Amino acid sequence: MKLRRSSERFHSQNDWLDSWHSFAFADHYSPDWKGFGPLRVINDDTIAAGRGFGMHHHRDVEIITVMVAGRLTHQDSMGHEEVLNAGEVQRMSAGTGLVHSEMNRDASACRLIQIWIEPRDNNLPPAYEQKAFAIGREWTALLDPKGQHGAMAVEQTVQLWRAQPQPGDRLSIPRMAEGSKIWMQVIDGAIESMTQQGKQMRLERGDGVGIDRDDPRFATLIGSESGADILLFSMRDTEQAGH
Repeated sequence: MKLRRSSERFHSQNDWLDSWHSFAFADHYSPDWKGFGPLRVINDDTIAAGRGFGMHHHRDVEIITVMVAGRLTHQDSMGHEEVLNAGEVQRMSAGTGLVHSEMNRDASACRLIQIWIEPRDNNLPPAYEQKAFAIGREWTALLDPKGQHGAMAVEQTVQLWRAQPQPGDRLSIPRMAEGSKIWMQVIDGAIESMTQQGKQMRLERGDGVGIDRDDPRFATLIGSESGADILLFSMRDTEQAGH
């Protein structure tokens, strides 16, 4: 098990951006936190009103933005100009290279989770997709390598789900391929794991944990007294994924 408590994450802050990094990012580096499988970045960003990231370049990375609160205006060199609203997810394959900006043009701050995933191959054609998802108490598929179950496709053997269990709701880990590893990230609230012997661990806002698919400590998840908003990734090691 690889546990990353919220308070242990890297933190960057200036007059317009408050960002918490689950893995090594920008000037923050640790050999123990370079990523998890093909996951390279999970950033929890709060962007002040009227501010944001100007045009900047990416290449050979899958960039996933889960909009938590507020709105974000996206522009890119592929010709897209879109507004990303709370509840929507954006998937951008940088591939051979693109330039984009992310600006909060509203009168209040916005919050998002940005995820970077190492692609299965380099030099893929750039691509863009944006979709709204209705998130309920059960798992909703956001990403799937083949775009199954209403999810957006991604250029890697990674699946991503989101759920918002209410107090006392029980969730089972979704079925996934043998040999898969799991990363769970708590957006808000708290979740508790349960085994036949009783509760094993409480994960709160900003906490993340990496486990094997068949880890018995996480067979069942229970929403805390405040409920929870959680992301769940399924993946294989990068070597198994073709790198």
